[in-house]
Amino acid sequence: MLHYKKYEISPTSPWVTFVHGAGGSSSTWFKQIREFRKEHNILLVDLRGHGKSARGLWEKDDTFSDVASEVVDVLDKLSIAETHVIGMSLGTIVAQTMADNYPERVKSLILGGAIIRFDIRTKFLMLVARTTKKFVPYMLLYKIFAYILMPRKAHEESRLAFVNQAKLMSQKEFIKWFSLTKLINPYLTRLQISTTAIPTLFLMGEEDYLFTPPIREVVRRNKEFEFITIKNSGHVCNIDQPEKFNQLSIEYIAKIEKKRAVLQVE
Repeated sequence: MLHYKKYEISPTSPWVTFVHGAGGSSSTWFKQIREFRKEHNILLVDLRGHGKSARGLWEKDDTFSDVASEVVDVLDKLSIAETHVIGMSLGTIVAQTMADNYPERVKSLILGGAIIRFDIRTKFLMLVARTTKKFVPYMLLYKIFAYILMPRKAHEESRLAFVNQAKLMSQKEFIKWFSLTKLINPYLTRLQISTTAIPTLFLMGEEDYLFTPPIREVVRRNKEFEFITIKNSGHVCNIDQPEKFNQLSIEYIAKIEKKRAVLQVE
């Protein structure tokens, strides 16, 4: 069972589950907790090998589906029937996998710094990482990736937060997580098709130059998806611009809750 922390304000308040990115932990969301817990029940999880969750859970041929099922196991333990899911970076793939495999459990997706396709630059970086991962210290690779994704002075807090959290990982865990990126583009393409019935909001930093262009393309093709850019923000927009991230997320959840209430009345 994954390590988790919950804040439950009432049985009738909507649940919001936060899923961090690779190398992060539930502490990634420290700037969201105070605002969200005013009107929402909150579930924070540490994905396998991260934060306070157990190491060594990997089996041969494990996939994002296995990672997502562990989050759903926590929902089951806490008797959470449905939840809004907010993901960040690689955590957005876990969130979308939850929506794909367990659509009845996911009310909506809010995907920050979303990864829906690796372009040629990203694929090259991943190839370098996979080639060197067994003999180059993982923290060196992680710091390089952090600087590539979050290069500006304004991104320093986000960059340092993820680098410091990644120190809790091990080389073996890092290698296992990187192995999930093999043949990732076909999988991500399928996810965009299979989850169109789930209300989805993409929140992207205006300076997230690697991952924003594919989002624009997907949203143009799928009118069910919504997309908002956050100014003065990079890849980890929930830390770079927490007030705006919180406002947009909470407004979106309120809109979805209102729509569901109307449908139930009808």
